[in-house]
Formats: sequence, structure tokens, C-alpha cells
Amino acid sequence: MKNFYGLSLVFIIILASCQPEKASLKVGGLQQAVEILRDTAGVNHIYAQNEHDLFFAQGYSAAKDRLFQFEIWRRQATGTVAEILGPQELKRDIGSRLFKFRGNLEEEMNHYHPRGSEIITAFTDGVNAYISETERDTSLLTMEFRLLGIKPGRWTQEVVLSRHQGLLGNITEEVRIGRAVAKLGPERVRNFSAFEPGVPILEMDSKINKAALFDSILTVYTAFRAPLRIRPSDLLASAPHNEINYEQLAARDRGDYQQLMATERETIGSNNWIVAGAKSESGFPILANDPHRDITAPSLRYMVHLVAPQWNVVGGGEPTIPGVSIGHNQFGAWGLTVFYLDGEDLYVYELNPENDNQYKYQGKWEDMEKVADTIRIKGKADTVITHSFTRHGPVTYVDTKNHVGYAVRCAWLEKGGAPYLASLRIDQATSWEEFREGCSYSHIPGENMIWADKKGNIGWQAVGIAPVRRNWSGLVPVPGDGSHEWSGYLPIKSLPNVLNPASSFLATANENNVPADFKHMDAVGLNWATRYRVDRIKEVLGSREKHSVETMCQLQSDYLSLPARELVPLLSKIKSPDPAVEKARVRLLAWNYTLDKNSVEATIYAAWEKKLSAELRLRIVPPDGQKYIRSLPLKKVIQWLVEPGAMFGNKPAPRDQFLLQCLEACVRELEVKLGNDQSAWQYGQPAMHHVLIKHLLSNAVDEPTRKKLEVGPLPRGGYGSTPGVTTNNNNQTSGASFRMVVDTGDWDKTLFTNTPGQSGDPESPYYRNLFQSWASDRHFPVYFSRDRIEQVTRERTILRP
Repeated sequence: MKNFYGLSLVFIIILASCQPEKASLKVGGLQQAVEILRDTAGVNHIYAQNEHDLFFAQGYSAAKDRLFQFEIWRRQATGTVAEILGPQELKRDIGSRLFKFRGNLEEEMNHYHPRGSEIITAFTDGVNAYISETERDTSLLTMEFRLLGIKPGRWTQEVVLSRHQGLLGNITEEVRIGRAVAKLGPERVRNFSAFEPGVPILEMDSKINKAALFDSILTVYTAFRAPLRIRPSDLLASAPHNEINYEQLAARDRGDYQQLMATERETIGSNNWIVAGAKSESGFPILANDPHRDITAPSLRYMVHLVAPQWNVVGGGEPTIPGVSIGHNQFGAWGLTVFYLDGEDLYVYELNPENDNQYKYQGKWEDMEKVADTIRIKGKADTVITHSFTRHGPVTYVDTKNHVGYAVRCAWLEKGGAPYLASLRIDQATSWEEFREGCSYSHIPGENMIWADKKGNIGWQAVGIAPVRRNWSGLVPVPGDGSHEWSGYLPIKSLPNVLNPASSFLATANENNVPADFKHMDAVGLNWATRYRVDRIKEVLGSREKHSVETMCQLQSDYLSLPARELVPLLSKIKSPDPAVEKARVRLLAWNYTLDKNSVEATIYAAWEKKLSAELRLRIVPPDGQKYIRSLPLKKVIQWLVEPGAMFGNKPAPRDQFLLQCLEACVRELEVKLGNDQSAWQYGQPAMHHVLIKHLLSNAVDEPTRKKLEVGPLPRGGYGSTPGVTTNNNNQTSGASFRMVVDTGDWDKTLFTNTPGQSGDPESPYYRNLFQSWASDRHFPVYFSRDRIEQVTRERTILRP
């Protein structure tokens, strides 16, 4: 059996000697019995006799696996984190409540599926059924509840519809760009950036007070979007942390938090691709998808197989959402990557000097709408706050000194803005046409949705809610006086799409893939990932006449760097008088450009590429603008180095000197970090590039408890510009935790990865069982046919009414 199947051989050996565990449970709220077969990977295959029970059981089993994750997400969604973590979370709760969906819940639920209200209600009823069991038997609660001294709260439909977990827009980038323009001017900001397509308008309206943009105008927005942190002081006094070094924990917490906040944009995205039957060994289309998000314990993704009349779908999604967002049914398979749409704008208002509750709109003063709210805070009195809203959206800041107000207009606060929920329609698609129809309800996030079916069709449809701006780019703040209004939203089916391309394959990786003749450029985003990942994927797809599931799996962890292939040859005619630097240079020139975890050259290259970018930034970005131009696009760095141009006086000699100086600097740094023996500089070691999956409580508990919660470390290859994305940080904090490869000719050949496991309970055998295989880039099968599932069943549970 081939290695790429990962755990398959191990599973079969286990199954040869083990019989499935059996259980029968009474669960109030069911209409008929439901059978759940749990396979060796920990994936639940749910067989229900009706739709209500199917989604009830999905909610029940997901909550059973991930209850602490459910509770934390519920509190973030409802703005009740300060109840358990105290005053430091007050701003988060204010932001969560300020930006909550306030529309008609029934209409909202039925946007996602004709029976959306019934499905979502059944799902939350299932979640609450398991919570009821923990109320009767508190031993069912995982260690996190005991450490924090809390119990889970009840779920409502409103929690499922929350937008707090979504990839929502560019408002923080918009403010950063606006500040950069205020400091450096629009021309220099354009030069330091890689906006496309076209040359965007960055000039700010003269009515904008540029100096006032540097106030904390997005504090409550960024607070509710920020990663959650739990500190030692948040735990019960009786919790096992009597030997904690608080100073070390605080330093670890700060470092981890800064790394999370600094994760480069290009590592948050995804890859997906399809080859048609003409290019596959089976003669049927093969689809692959690997979404890149945070690597966490428990995983962001949760896999499930849902079977009932009119439903038969398997795949992954977020545990708190009914249905499957990436997967396949018996007709076709689908996947997604981010397609950049700009669904947020910062509006700046002139306020009435006599009444800061009034803002000027079309020459008249309008009153802000006010909503009173009360927030409970652990250890403190309740705080009464007032939310303010303009006609454009939630008010994030009122500058009483300059009489200026700021509000965020959010397309995701429109009906249909709950992330991924429209997948419910796609889950039942039987054809490309039905898939596209389902896509037309998918507002958030903007995505490249791809489809492959048993009939041989392959297709791509960009989706998302796309505001039409007629007179500005959406990249800088604009006046809220009525001069900059959205002209509605572009119909989703009008976004770019392709069916059965002549190349017999297609791929997306967050690059600018908007056709040059697209008629609605004012409705698409201008901030895209560089093309390195997608170009490498297309290079591999086009290099073989026929592809298989195995070659697709290999491509998902392809670590060849196209940037390295452009930069390293620049060293060919340069020699260093320093023996260590010269040795490093010669190593690079003999290298295959692959960032393998065992490679010494990968270590040298990754450090050198980072040094080149950092030093160029220091050279060309004025000191007062470096806070706002935090990094240079790698695409531009390479362009400036390959074609010296004005950057180096149109002469290669100064450029070559710069290349060598940066190489020397990184060799010196590596010697300090790893020692003088270059043969010991393997890329995957903890000091360089590894994965240690942190838990929310990691930095708040003692060492023995932390080891139960964390997973790893293990070495990793790749970085932010390889198809196998593993970030440019020492510790991989984002990338493809979940992957899928589907041969539409045989659904039982479908392969997945997920990490660290299906369960969120650190005591569960399914908490970390997938980590070793994932870190070694091996997939495992998730079967579709009942007979194959029976062969790998480890637990059989009957839920009875």
C-alpha cells in the first residue's frame, strides 16, 4: 500500500484485531432513531431517517466532540466573553454586539436553504441536547471547563448566524492604507504595494481630516476580530498551575500573540484545482482543495458524513455550522479558495459642533440611531453602553475634539452574510447548473468555488457579495456625506466563471484571476496574493498528460519555491571572500529550490529572502511610513532585484553587492542561532521551521497540563509562497489543516487530512490521532459507500428518541 494513503495501513491492521464499540443512547428531541458510525479517523457517518434528525444529530455529535470550542465561539458571537475573562475583554464584547446581525432571523435562515429555519433550529436543538446531558452529568465536561470554572450555555439560531468567525473584509487594511497615504502620498503607496487590476485611486477626498485618521478609530472592531487570549489569572485558583513561572508565561503569551497578529496575508488563503477526465488516469475529473486558515487545537475544520432522504454528503466545514462547506455528494465535488471582494468601507462624518449625535448627510444633520446594552463583567459591576449607528452602519469612534465620526459599512451585515451557510444548497446540487444556483446565495466570504461532477464537467464560479463603487477604489476612507454611495451589489452569477476550459484543468490560489475583459472591475477587490502558488500548481498540472489521486496529494504538499528559482541564479556571478558565506552561496546554486524539512539550503534561502525584503524596505520606505508599510510585496522585491532599474542606478554591481551583503548578514544570524556547522542547519528543526499546535489555554497552565493540550512539535517544510503553505514564521500558525482530494469516478477513493484530530477533548483518542500523518503530508481515506464504512467503523452509536 502506498505511503500517501498515510494511516490506511495502520487502520486496517487495527481493524483486523478490534471490533467496533457499540452504544445506545436516549436523546430527547429526535423523531426517529439515528445511527452514527465513527471510523478509525474519528469521522462520524450519520444515518438518519429524516432531515430534522440528520441535522439534530450533526449538532449533537459536533457539540459532543467540540463542546469547549462551541462555548468559546458562542461567547464571542454573543459578546459575553467578559463574563468569564473579565474587564480585558470588554471591548471585544462591545464590538461583537455593535456588529451583530439585526435583521429578520426567519428570512435570514431561509436565505441559506428553502428549509433553512428548520435545519438550523434542528442543529441548535441537537447542540442543546448534548449540553443538557452535561448538566445532568458534569463529568462529561472537558478539562477546559474545569480549569475556567464555567459551564456551557445554550445555543440559539442567532449564534449559528453570527459573522464573528468569517473572513469579512479589508477595513483594517483600508485604515492602514489611508494612514500610509496621509504620511507618504498616494504615489509612493502605490509604488510600495501590488494593487491590481489597474491603477487604483488612492487620493483621499479633501473633506477627510487626514491627521485625525491616526486616532484609535477601529478599536472595538479590531477587538472583536482579534484572536482570543486566556491568561493564568483567568483560571480557577484551584487549577493545577501552582508551579507556573508567570513571567515566562507572559513572555510566551506576548510572543505568540504578536506572531498571530503578524501572520502574513499571503499565508491566509487557499489552493484548489481540478483536472478534467481527459487529464486523469481514471478518466473522470479529480478535484483537490486545501483551505489555509489558522492551525489550532482543536482544528478549525470538522469532518462529517450526512445521510438521510435527499441528503448524502461528506466533507469538512466549521463544527458550529450545519452541512458541509467543502466536500462531495453522489453527483459532484466542490471546493473553495478566497476570491478578494471588498465588502467594507470606512465612512468619515462631519459632526454637528452643537450635537455630536448628529452627522451631516447631503447637507442636512441626521441623528444617529442609539441602542442601549448591558454587558456583564467577571468581578465587576455590569457596564451599560450605548451603540450608535448611522445610515451606513455601526459607529466605531466619535472624535469630539475635531467633531468627526467614523462608521463601518459592512456588506456582511446584509441578509445572507453568515459564512459558509449557503453550502446547505450546494450540498444537494446534482449538476453544474444547480451548483451555480447554490453559489448565488453565498455572500461571505468571497470565494473561488470549483465544481467537478461524474458527468465530466469541471467549472469555476467566483462568489460573494460585491458592492459596486462608481467613484472610488474602496482602499481608503471616504466621506459619509452622500458623495460616496454603493450602487447596489453585483449579481453573483455576473462574477467571473468558467465551464470546461480548453486546457482541461483549472486552478485558483487567491491570485488576481479576474479576466481582462471583465465588465465590472469596480466590484472586485484590488488586494490579491502573488501568483507564485498558482503558477507552480499550473506548472505541475500542465507537466503531466495524466494525473491521479496520488499526484494530486503530492501537489498539495509541493514545496518548490518559484521565488527561489528567480532569486538564487542572481548569485551565480558573485563570489564572497568570506568562506562561510561562499559555502552558503555555492550550496544555494546547487539546490533544487525545494524547501524540504531536511534541507540545509532551504534554511539559508528562507533567511536570505526574508533579509532581502526587510533591507529593501528599510532602504526605500521613509522612517515615518514604515509603521504603515509593514512589508513589501515579494513580487515587487524580485522585480526590483532581477531588473535593477532605478533601485540600483540601472547597474548590476550595486545590486550584486546588496545581494551578497544580505546573504552575509543571514549567514551570521544563522551561525548565532544554529552554530557554525552548516550541515546541521536543517530547515525543519524547532529553531527554524516546525509546527507546535497551541491550545487556547496553553499559556495559562502548568507544564504537565500544557503538554496535554498542545500537539507537537514536528518539523515542517515549505513556506508562504509554496503550494504547500506553512507560513514564513518559525512555527507554522496557519496553512492547510484540512485537505481533500476527490476522484469523481469512485467516491471511495476520496482522501482527506485534518489536524490534530476530530475531537476537542484532550483526553479523547481522536484529539491528536491525525497529527503525525498530517505533519508528514500523508492523507487518509474517508469512505462514502456503506459497506466500506462498515469495514473501518470503530464506534457504532444508536441515538433513540
